[in-house]
Amino acid sequence: MRRGRATALVCGMLLSTVLVAGCSDDPAESYCEALEERQQRLSEIVGEGGPTALIEALGLFRELEERAPSDLADEWALLVRRIEVLEEALDDAGVDPATYDAQDPPAGIEPAERAAIAAAARELASEATLAALAGIEQQARDVCKTQLTL
Repeated sequence: MRRGRATALVCGMLLSTVLVAGCSDDPAESYCEALEERQQRLSEIVGEGGPTALIEALGLFRELEERAPSDLADEWALLVRRIEVLEEALDDAGVDPATYDAQDPPAGIEPAERAAIAAAARELASEATLAALAGIEQQARDVCKTQLTL
């Protein structure tokens, strides 16, 4: 009889452990927690605006991309990659993103570098990127019950 109770107790403890561990591994819950943890900083960066806001937020976007549930993986990958391409184009041209003016580019910038920056900026502002952003924001509202404005 004692052995039966001990076995039941051990089984109950194991089941509880599995259930608790299962809940903490929920990708949507983990993503929502990550989103909420970063929401204020993202709002500050984006709210300040400026030409470097998305580049400044890139690290946070990468963290969220890593935690994103599978139904948002493509959206985050697209957004992160497009920002990275712009950042790389600016870096390759040796220009400061905060001061770069496409209408009046700095002296010494090659036409190919200027074209690469313009192409990256167009892709970042494209319909596909805007649709990805809309999907990310919609998921934040519907699933995470939080506002995320990018």
